[in-house]
Amino acid sequence: MSVVRDSAEPLAIVFEDDGLVPNNILPFLVYQGAVKLDPKHPEESIENLFGANGWGGTWRNGIFDYLHYHTTVHEVLGVARGSARVRFGGDHGQELEIKAGDVAILPAGTGHQCIKASDDFCVIGAYPLGSKMEITRPTPENHAKALKTIPKVALPPSDPVTGKNGALMRLWSQP
Repeated sequence: MSVVRDSAEPLAIVFEDDGLVPNNILPFLVYQGAVKLDPKHPEESIENLFGANGWGGTWRNGIFDYLHYHTTVHEVLGVARGSARVRFGGDHGQELEIKAGDVAILPAGTGHQCIKASDDFCVIGAYPLGSKMEITRPTPENHAKALKTIPKVALPPSDPVTGKNGALMRLWSQP
């Protein structure tokens, strides 16, 4: 039985480069309420879903309260418990409320920062297999390096929520 709701289709947002946070020409994706969580083991529901779709290196935690991005890897964040207000896209991006069952997919370079979270907030993070994650803070020097690194990040082999035929494959396809 699938843990993904039948009508799972993500919201897609493209954030502009703001001079410090590069963001990406690929859209940031948010699946709202897409995952049917096991009430006793919600973290495992998300970890198993990501693993089945070829995303690994999973971790359980919150989201840093400082602005950062990743230049060498795409990242997926699945909310297992609670809720949080997160700014995506850097200081000129957009604040979104994410809650249990939501999944956010951040293309390399997408700024993110937790603004406020419930006490029980728990997110599962993962990356395409074989990727190396590095945390980058927004500075002019890091921005210049990121503009060279981000275009070299390979597209993932599948959507972490809906698999090889998922929305990410359609929305991130290269022309």
